Amino acid sequence: MSPPNQTFGQALPDQVERIVDFLDANLEVVTDVRDLLTARVALEREYANKLQILARKASEKKAKMHYTFVVGKEPTKALDGNTLSVQTLNVAYDSIINSISTIAQLHVTNADAVTAEVINSLQIVEKKSEETKKKEVQYFQKLLSDRERVFSERLKSKQKYDDDCAEVESIRQKQASIYLTSGRATDDRHADRAAKQAEQQKNDMLNSKNSYLISIEIANATKTKFYDEDIPKLQNELQTVQGLLVRRFSRILIHCQELELRNLDAIKTRITEVKGKFSGVDVVQDQNCFINHNIRNFTSPSDWKFEPCSIHYDTDVVSVEAAPKVVIQNKLRRSLEKLQELKPLIHAKRLFGSNLILISHRLAHGVTEKELEKLSTQVSAYKPDHQVGTIDDLLDNYLESAHQSGLYASSERILNVEIDVIRKALGGDEGGSKPHSFKSSAFSIPTQCGYCQSSIWGLSKQGKVPATCEEADERPTSTIFRKTSASQREKPDNTPTITPSASSFVPPSSLEQNSNDDYPSARVLFDFTATSEFELAVREENGLVRVLEHDDGSGWVKVMDEEGDSGLVPASYIAILNDDGKDPAGQNDTSGEHVKAIYPYESMGPDELSLRAGEILELTSGPTGGKNFGDGWWEGFNSQGMKGIFPSNYVGRVSKVQSVLTSLSFFQVKSI
Repeated sequence: MSPPNQTFGQALPDQVERIVDFLDANLEVVTDVRDLLTARVALEREYANKLQILARKASEKKAKMHYTFVVGKEPTKALDGNTLSVQTLNVAYDSIINSISTIAQLHVTNADAVTAEVINSLQIVEKKSEETKKKEVQYFQKLLSDRERVFSERLKSKQKYDDDCAEVESIRQKQASIYLTSGRATDDRHADRAAKQAEQQKNDMLNSKNSYLISIEIANATKTKFYDEDIPKLQNELQTVQGLLVRRFSRILIHCQELELRNLDAIKTRITEVKGKFSGVDVVQDQNCFINHNIRNFTSPSDWKFEPCSIHYDTDVVSVEAAPKVVIQNKLRRSLEKLQELKPLIHAKRLFGSNLILISHRLAHGVTEKELEKLSTQVSAYKPDHQVGTIDDLLDNYLESAHQSGLYASSERILNVEIDVIRKALGGDEGGSKPHSFKSSAFSIPTQCGYCQSSIWGLSKQGKVPATCEEADERPTSTIFRKTSASQREKPDNTPTITPSASSFVPPSSLEQNSNDDYPSARVLFDFTATSEFELAVREENGLVRVLEHDDGSGWVKVMDEEGDSGLVPASYIAILNDDGKDPAGQNDTSGEHVKAIYPYESMGPDELSLRAGEILELTSGPTGGKNFGDGWWEGFNSQGMKGIFPSNYVGRVSKVQSVLTSLSFFQVKSI
């Protein structure tokens, strides 16, 4: 009784190369046997003693193969004698070698029959099988290249998104720097233009983000289809090719033995035994043997997720602001049009369940295409024999149609994923049926844009929206690019340049909200004005706040004021107090080592200290303080007792005497 049928695609996930090697090993068996019979025919004419030499050489050659045609090149399970004895192809192979050793008396007429009816047939079968294998390998390479192309597009989208985020932050910092330097906008006209440029750059960044999110979903869908559908299907096809090869190979050799029986009655018993061995070749059993010796752990790669830019806070939500919304609406329309064009092609190849009967054995492929129904019937009806028939052409047509169907399905999957992502983001607002039609135009004189009122001039320039667009009057705004308020101008120039992390926006649990005593207290050092709904305005005169969430590396902490309002404030704007209500900063954090500022330095962030030439600073202690802060930065206290970091090459050492005197002055400052 044959063991239950298994398929390579289900039992051996992602092992195409090993299955191809297994098929190559089987083709090598066909080649070896064909060469063996060719040599045998030659030796038949050179007397029986030459046959014994040939049999010995064949046995040695088989031993050198290390039974790769039985368990493959790199089996995970040790090969033992019992496996070889139950492997039907191996047993049949041994029987043909032994038959050559036994049949020492063959007639030349039989040699001619073997040459014409056996060797030539094996050569044709081998050639056709090799060609089919190459097509399968080419299809596999095509799948790999398509997958890598999609993966590469995801990486490119990620890089473009990061670059656009960096550009947005650069423009924002430049505007803030100019404003803080001059105290007011240099020129209203220039300020408006800069604001519009910043808004345009923001829209470009959001478009890049949307493309990046879509590319992630596409890459995940492509990856899932590749490992769950394409690879298993390809492996099943290789299994079919290998099974067909072995069965045809067996039938041809059975015919060879029938010739021997016809011409050599004296050795009929031995020939009958060899025939029985090849008749007993069980492809399912041999394939199960190969499966059992090549089972490996396999874990499907995890899905990609949105990775926010390190310098720009963002979420994995598709932007539906006005400008990006138009882009994804147009993208949705194009995807729907492509899908409509693809549906007639897919309809002709729609999958339906069937069991494909190949070579008198039932191989459960599970699915086949409508277009392939006729081919499948013809292939199923084929019975292997020693003659070369039309099965090769039928198999080629069948596999070619199956491959085309798989490629169509990949395109459909990509389009459906893109459509689903965009529709989910739009929430039913898919825009008008007439898309915006932009085209490049040349403006020989400056022309005012009808949408943003900016000046357009030069070759290949275009406006933002066509004249007939009903959305032209909309003006999207964002808190990211608000002008600095008067209260903001009062605070020191050390606002964190790092955007709050996503974890900072997680609402506290009910236990946290009801247990304010568990939160440490902090003293407000500077006034801070909130610029978004996630931030909390605090003032130095208000006194204390509760720290709900500490700085996670973003430069922000989440606090709650006395009125119960909570939000984010810069970490450098508060000082956490001890249980006794005292500020721990500087109490046990000094090293006693002092340095002197050689050059002036203006702080660029809330965690930095500004330096004045000649100013004395005291370094902090600890594994991450003082000189151990790293990357060319030291940490210390200035003469006002403020703690921060500064460039190490902007300061120099001081003498021990001066250090002692400075320590006394520092002690006085900290004691006040």
